[in-house]
Amino acid sequence: MNSSINILTRRDFLSRSTRLASLAALSSLTDVPMVMQRALAEGSIGVPGPNGRIKKVLFLFLRGANDGLNSVIPLSDPAYVTSRETIAIAPSPDPTWNYSSSGKALWTPSGSADPVYGNYALPLGNDFAGLHPSLKFLVPSYNAGQMAMLHRVGYPKQSRSHFDSQVYWENGLPSNDAKKEGIFYRAMVESGLANTAPLTGVSFQSSLPLLLRGSAAAMTNVERPERFGLLGVPASASAEKKSKTMLSLANSSEFADKRSRELLRLQYENFNRTLGIFDQIDFSENGNTFRDNEVTDGDQNWANENAGGGYYLFPTSNNKNGGYRRTAGNQVNKYVVPTSSYDFFGNLKAAALVLNKTDAIVAGCQLDGFDTHSNQGGATGSHANLLRRIGWAIYGLQKYFANYGDKCKWEDVVVVTLSEFGRTTKENDDNGTDHAEASVMWVAGGAVKGFQPNGLGGVTRSGIHQCSGADSVPWITGPTGTMFKAEDRYLQRSLDYRQVLGKIIRDHLGATQDQLSRIIPGYANETAERLKSGGTQTKDGVKIAPEPDIV
Repeated sequence: MNSSINILTRRDFLSRSTRLASLAALSSLTDVPMVMQRALAEGSIGVPGPNGRIKKVLFLFLRGANDGLNSVIPLSDPAYVTSRETIAIAPSPDPTWNYSSSGKALWTPSGSADPVYGNYALPLGNDFAGLHPSLKFLVPSYNAGQMAMLHRVGYPKQSRSHFDSQVYWENGLPSNDAKKEGIFYRAMVESGLANTAPLTGVSFQSSLPLLLRGSAAAMTNVERPERFGLLGVPASASAEKKSKTMLSLANSSEFADKRSRELLRLQYENFNRTLGIFDQIDFSENGNTFRDNEVTDGDQNWANENAGGGYYLFPTSNNKNGGYRRTAGNQVNKYVVPTSSYDFFGNLKAAALVLNKTDAIVAGCQLDGFDTHSNQGGATGSHANLLRRIGWAIYGLQKYFANYGDKCKWEDVVVVTLSEFGRTTKENDDNGTDHAEASVMWVAGGAVKGFQPNGLGGVTRSGIHQCSGADSVPWITGPTGTMFKAEDRYLQRSLDYRQVLGKIIRDHLGATQDQLSRIIPGYANETAERLKSGGTQTKDGVKIAPEPDIV
């Protein structure tokens, strides 16, 4: 590359930035050197810390609208059970399962029994809430103080349209579906790296989500990571070498200095760099060797048959799905996730690998199927099976980054879930739930501020937010209480999803407050939106808590 590209005046920089903003497809390939971009950017998004590592985010979008009331369960609200005749998760009659105590959540490995804890909610230790039994693998992160469970999350004037609400969650602009750029996209642009680094934001799903979409820089979406190459299909080494040689030769050709020829040369170079990065990562099934470092779920028999240790962290086949594989006969009751989950866990593994092996800052994928209008089930059934995926996904990510961390360790990453809205408080006539308002978000990571005991056997800090009567916006129980406060029929929010994402982007990734006001514009209008300080949001007069102290 011509060395003169590295010498830019401010006029050159502004001129080229304006010209390149209109080139959406190529705009990740601008000619501003990374050092200069970082010098011009605020904050510390993408800047290595004293340990040489970068703070990162892994997102999971639960599409279809997850039922928060059957996920983190308000057991102390009698209206919960009376509103859900067939799908409610009951407290256990076992007196040792103490739902009125404060402290850690229940965690007793089930050994050779079924991996789901019976049909009863697990005590969460905040005097109020329980956890769906299919989410039991969230408990180790919670008890380690590395998880926050946030209830009653939504936004003002909630839409109950899947399409509209997903747009609002992803663009950070409730009631504005015209803005087609995402929160994490804007964060990557603010980092100053989106136009120079080959990878900043990456998704692994069928198409690029709005979270990472925008017109001034191109993020990366990969549907099948093992097919990410010039040929688009698995090919021989010689065929790939020929293709890359072609790309290199094209990049070295001299073009007339017109029609953005310089930009095209940079496109070739950056595409080549991205291919080189992905070539160094083993996305294959044979490369899926990551396992728990302890005997998972008390399954000593499986550990004895498999050279010690525990289950595979990313279940992408029957033989890698929990404790299924047995010498004396496989056991289907030892699957940790449904067998229909393998594509999702392949994408999850790819997202984890990219964060761990590259300088990418944000990666993630989606999990579909949460639109549970009929036959939702309670402790078992379709919703329970979806929750099993969430529980194991976060457990697997914790163990992967803790035990296999390279460029990203567990303390460097925050895992966050999103879902467009919650489900109705009352179940419908089809034994399911319909579109409603507030729901649950989970946030996990080694630096997350979760449960914290004190030295006297009590609790300094609970990892459960907005699911008790002691919160700053108390949960009011009963048939006219919090579960019915939104339009007299839905669970009313007491947190805004933008507060959760904003806290992560500013206090984990490293954005300044001014940057955050550009990434999530609601922060610039504190008197109306109240995202930082809490208070009454003027759009609909609902009171929300201050930003949750989660990182």
